[in-house]
Amino acid sequence: MQLNLTKGVTAVSREVYDLHMLVLYICTAIGVIVFGAMFWSMAFHRKSKGVKPADFHESTKVEVLWTAIPIVILIAMAIPATQTLIAMEDNENSDVTIQITGSQWKWHYKYFDQGIEYYSVLSTPREQYENQLETSAIKGENYLLEVDKPLVIPANKKVRFLITSDDVIHAWWVPAFAVKQDANPGFINEAWTKVDEPGVYRGQCAELCGKDHGFMPIVVEVKSEADYAKWLDEQHQMIAQAAEAEKASLNAAVPMDELMALGETTYVAYCAACHQVSGTGLPPAFPALKGSPVAMGDIATHIKTVFNGKAGTGMQGYGKQLSMKQIAAVVTYERNAWGNNTGDAVQASDVKSAVENDSVEGTTQDATASVATAVEETVEKITEEAPVEDLTKVYSHDELMTIGEKVYMTACVACHQPTGTGLPPAFPALKGSVIATGDIAVHLDMVINGSKKNAAMAAFASQLTKTEIAAVVTYERNAWGNNTGDLVQPAAVDAASAK
Repeated sequence: MQLNLTKGVTAVSREVYDLHMLVLYICTAIGVIVFGAMFWSMAFHRKSKGVKPADFHESTKVEVLWTAIPIVILIAMAIPATQTLIAMEDNENSDVTIQITGSQWKWHYKYFDQGIEYYSVLSTPREQYENQLETSAIKGENYLLEVDKPLVIPANKKVRFLITSDDVIHAWWVPAFAVKQDANPGFINEAWTKVDEPGVYRGQCAELCGKDHGFMPIVVEVKSEADYAKWLDEQHQMIAQAAEAEKASLNAAVPMDELMALGETTYVAYCAACHQVSGTGLPPAFPALKGSPVAMGDIATHIKTVFNGKAGTGMQGYGKQLSMKQIAAVVTYERNAWGNNTGDAVQASDVKSAVENDSVEGTTQDATASVATAVEETVEKITEEAPVEDLTKVYSHDELMTIGEKVYMTACVACHQPTGTGLPPAFPALKGSVIATGDIAVHLDMVINGSKKNAAMAAFASQLTKTEIAAVVTYERNAWGNNTGDLVQPAAVDAASAK
């Protein structure tokens, strides 16, 4: 029925549907029995028929019954409900892990171990949803539920989602999967799905997140395993081609007409929601660009504002979302649209120059060969100067704890927190944990090789020296009240690494 829930396309969604129907049937039966008895009593035991009410009270049998029966009913509902909730929270043994980040007002998808990430933006034309009276544009089939780049996942594979936000609270909701999880800034929530059949499934942000909350759809395209592998190859090729195009754009002089055309397209897709198509903005939160000091002032300042954003405001940085050519085009458009007419034609090379010279923000662009070469030379120099480890040296407790704390505060604190409490469930606590107080070999293997079950736990064998690993494991096993007394030496790490 249109008024009822749908079964969805996953095992969990069907369990949720069955649970819903079970509770609905139980509630319906209770309602029929209770109201049926009440109306029957009123009809056949009314005063006008000469019925005299019974005179009794404190019936032990009745009190036992009206206490026991609801308890039995609640238990009957609690058992399947608990089983379903446990299944919904079982995020182990996933085949694919994807980080989902809510951002006003779009979704950012990042595939772990694939080097693929992109933003998914509403693709419904503005003339459709700004035309409330439907006098011109006709609404499309998937009105407000269509995006430029859908999330792509494989069928018959367990896909784990790590859901967070970079601004306000959002919620990632796909009804067909029975997945609805809040995206909270500073926290990571988990969810998962396993879809049986390929198809396209749609959802929305389900948490009021600001002005364009209604324009933040979700589209998930489920492909067969073969098609998914083909899609991954295509994405890797597109990333390589984009890098080449970005490099070529640094030496190109794009004509004003082309810059304005690309800039308008980019502006409408990424900027118009806040600053409006007319450039008049929504002051004071979203200032006007028409005639503004930013759009008509220093070009470098304008570029850096678009690239890095502006702290303390709703202006987010687009350096990771747009190519340098797109940023150059949108800056050109903003400086010449709505009567601004500065005549400035900004090129990708101007963006690169402004960003590299931005010593205040400390932001650099690694797309050029010169920067890459400098990084490589620095790494080589550090490697050459790094002292050779003495794996036979035995460190004292104080030495290991001092080194370990420094390593932990550099490499581990972002996920597991200074207090060792973590950010469960994605980043579990180390304080009192089974890992940090249990078998040392398991602890060492986790730090050296990472976790096969939790892709968020990276391997540190290539990032830390064996002395540093020994120290940080010692620190984790003795900090925050763990107090195991274990001292891990570099030789133990060397032996564990060789296995």
